[in-house]
Amino acid sequence: MEEAKKDMTPAPQETGGAGANSGSSPEAPAKDTRNTGPGRLLIAVYAVFALSATARAGYQILTKFSEAPLAYLLSAFAAVVYIVATVSLAKAGRTWFTVSVTAVLVELVGVLVVGALSLFDAVNFPHETVWSLFGRGYGFIPLLLPILGLVWLYRRRPAPRSA
Repeated sequence: MEEAKKDMTPAPQETGGAGANSGSSPEAPAKDTRNTGPGRLLIAVYAVFALSATARAGYQILTKFSEAPLAYLLSAFAAVVYIVATVSLAKAGRTWFTVSVTAVLVELVGVLVVGALSLFDAVNFPHETVWSLFGRGYGFIPLLLPILGLVWLYRRRPAPRSA
């Protein structure tokens, strides 16, 4: 009985893959997680932006929506993107990884498009959004954050599925 128990417990140095229940190596779960090490800081920054963008958009929409509806709706959209990015970065698994990549790519495209539009079409952006002028009001962090996020996601991408 003791011998059978010992055989079922993998040795710490094993890289696995041969057992019936091991669909991936012991290293895979660590690589599949994005909420460790620098990832925690990234998630914290996304959480701060989610809170600040939500508060800003909520206040703007409730108090002065008629002054700049496009800008304030874009602020609300940015808030949703930051919330989705925060949650998906904190969760492990392939589905959440895909959600993270999508959210961060949407954020990058949003920052670039809204940044360019606010620069060249100031009439439609009389008030700033989180992404206006490429995030100038936030120290250009909205421009750098998705780039850092994509680099982190690339480095922490899930291992390929085994056949």
